[in-house]
Amino acid sequence: MAPTHVLVPLDGSPLASKSLRHALENYDCEITVLNVLTPIGNEMSEGGVREHTDERVADAEARAEELIGEASEAVGADGQRIETVIETGDPAEAIVSFVEETDVDHVVMGGHGGDDIGLVSRLLGTVATTVVSEAPVTVTVVR
Repeated sequence: MAPTHVLVPLDGSPLASKSLRHALENYDCEITVLNVLTPIGNEMSEGGVREHTDERVADAEARAEELIGEASEAVGADGQRIETVIETGDPAEAIVSFVEETDVDHVVMGGHGGDDIGLVSRLLGTVATTVVSEAPVTVTVVR
């Protein structure tokens, strides 16, 4: 059965962009792009999570819209309905929670995010593994 609502988590990596193109090319349904503002960084609040400031949200929205525009243009998906959502927190937890709380019935995501170096690489690489094992819907991992 074809999905009716696909979630594509974007983290700015090439595989995330490829995932969005894959979703646009293969699914003629509602697509939600989820950008998670992560707690990794120097501007930590007392609670250990970077502040969900208007500036950070605006930057995330602008980047998501840019990626959506590029992917839509590349695959000719001008009329497809795409929504952008910004969440804050652990990426894997935010993705799984979003799926559980909405009508998303399929996730399309990159198999690895961020730079391919050291600890950051291993931490971000676990997001896809966690989503595959915990999401209550089908997950397509794009490589």
